[in-house]
Amino acid sequence: MTRTLTPGRLVLASHNAGKLREIRALVEPFGMEVVSAGELGLPEPEETGTTFEANAELKARASATAANLPALADDSGLSVDALGGDPGIYSARWAGPDKDFAMAMRNVEEKLQQAGATSPDKRTGRFVCALCLAWPDGHVETFRGEIVGTMVWPPRGGQGFGYDPVFLPQGHQRTFGEMSADEKHGWSAGEVDPLSHRARAFKLFADACLEPARAT
Repeated sequence: MTRTLTPGRLVLASHNAGKLREIRALVEPFGMEVVSAGELGLPEPEETGTTFEANAELKARASATAANLPALADDSGLSVDALGGDPGIYSARWAGPDKDFAMAMRNVEEKLQQAGATSPDKRTGRFVCALCLAWPDGHVETFRGEIVGTMVWPPRGGQGFGYDPVFLPQGHQRTFGEMSADEKHGWSAGEVDPLSHRARAFKLFADACLEPARAT
């Protein structure tokens, strides 16, 4: 049975500043105060899952237990078709311990070139986001969002984070790296029409676990 959140503190089970900015902007209008696992000094659990959903649940459960608060975890990444779905759940690891996504994007491009993926029809991929909401008593809810697009090179735009500058969403002329946060999420015109993988997963989460009357 789906469980709704009551207004109050919500832990974002992440140490990623970019994710914190995006999730905080999405959740706070519903009356939630978002604090990250990093701000609380919570350790990062080892991500041993084999799917985005499994890793999101692992992180959400760990933070919910440690903080004794509901916790929301995001596990997301880039899946490139010509690379057999890589980097996938290892998207952050491709950036190395220093989170060097410029290096990670170069790595993706080099592998695409090696695979002979030089035309747009051979450079397709998708961003995937799994959101898991966990309570201290062990109850969990999981939601998945995806956005299909094409890999471009060189990187375009300095907004967003991660692989955003090399991802051109289907039907658009600008990469995620060239879009403002509102444009990337898909509601810059004032209507909730999710574009990004994270916004699509968030809408499913909000519809199921946040009461619309709480939105401002």
